[in-house]
Amino acid sequence: MSVYFLNFVLFSIGLYCVLRKRNLIKIIIGLIICEYAVNLFLILVGYKMNGRSPIYAPQQEIVNMVDPLPQVLVLTSIVISLATTALVIAVAIRIYEKYHTFDITKIRRLKG
Repeated sequence: MSVYFLNFVLFSIGLYCVLRKRNLIKIIIGLIICEYAVNLFLILVGYKMNGRSPIYAPQQEIVNMVDPLPQVLVLTSIVISLATTALVIAVAIRIYEKYHTFDITKIRRLKG
């Protein structure tokens, strides 16, 4: 149960960075931390103590196998989070090229 609590703390740290920081790079890092916390939670949901890998062989019994669905979801989530991270970093670079700052309060004040 403490692992779920630590996962919640990790997600809370990422959410704090997204909501309270002013620097675009710190906001992006907070978003990445939130994504990792969600991936960790999905892995924890599918975990079984002393579980076997979900590879089926005809001579083996299906006893105490780990659920493969959360593993597949996490692999898909990793690919999607990589693409969104690349997109957000590209947008941040364009914003920096135009306004010469990563501070969102200064960007809001500038016109043009």
